[in-house]
Amino acid sequence: MTYGQLLANILFGGAAIAAIAFVTMMVFYIVPQQNAFIVERFGKFHRYALAGFHVKIPLVDRIAKTVELRTQQLTFKIDGKTQDNVTIICEIAAQYRVSNVLDPDPAKTGIYRSFYTLNNPIEQLESYLTDALRSAIPKYSLDDIFDKKDDIGRGVKNTVSSLMSEFGYDVVSTLITRIKLPSDVENAMNSINSAEREKVAAQSLADAERIRTVTAAKAEADAMEQAGIGIANQRKAIANGIKESLGVIKEAGVTTDEANMLFAYTQWVDMMGGFASNGRSATVVLPADFKQSTSMFEQMLVSDKTTGEN
Repeated sequence: MTYGQLLANILFGGAAIAAIAFVTMMVFYIVPQQNAFIVERFGKFHRYALAGFHVKIPLVDRIAKTVELRTQQLTFKIDGKTQDNVTIICEIAAQYRVSNVLDPDPAKTGIYRSFYTLNNPIEQLESYLTDALRSAIPKYSLDDIFDKKDDIGRGVKNTVSSLMSEFGYDVVSTLITRIKLPSDVENAMNSINSAEREKVAAQSLADAERIRTVTAAKAEADAMEQAGIGIANQRKAIANGIKESLGVIKEAGVTTDEANMLFAYTQWVDMMGGFASNGRSATVVLPADFKQSTSMFEQMLVSDKTTGEN
């Protein structure tokens, strides 16, 4: 075989391989998982193909559109005015997908309608969501927007889902991920929250002080009650002791007045002993006149007599 024949065979083989590859690409195709291909024949919808290996007629059939069947997310921002006239900016995250419900009639499936009914379905979805949110926000006060944002999102999702289903889309969820306030409103709310926390703290401190005061007063009252009981018992014991002593003294022939004076003198002696044993005492009782020979006992008798005459 000459060199020219070898070269011709190589070129022919390469052309054959290229032709086979071209025909293969034109005839066979593979649809990835979670995707669908819309196949048109002579420019008209022919069928849709789900994941797997498929065949089409070259130059007659063409793949017009690859439809993503996985759930996707749309994020955007809108502004709105609340019921109490506060302008807020909401960040929205909406999850959506092409409806995967199949039907014997291809024109009723989400795959068909998502491609043939809307030119730009994502813009349409955002427009529906924006309109629904701007209609919902004025129905709530600023505090309610924060407290009920999940309820608002569910209501918007239900409204928009019914509209987008006509175009072959399911709205999975609509979330208000962030609410941004004007700086002056945000500062005012922070001040209100701070004042409320200080009020709660002050109330807690006042309650604690009240409990402490009541507890201390109750303890003091209990102590005073016990002290009163002790004093009463002490006086009762003294009275019983005096009664017994008077009985003994009367048996010895001492009159009642003399016995009383004797007890007074004894108590005075005990008192003076207490002053003497306590170095911090500053009061001292002395006789009125040291030159007199009258005893202290006699002075007490005279004093008691004078008091009785007055």
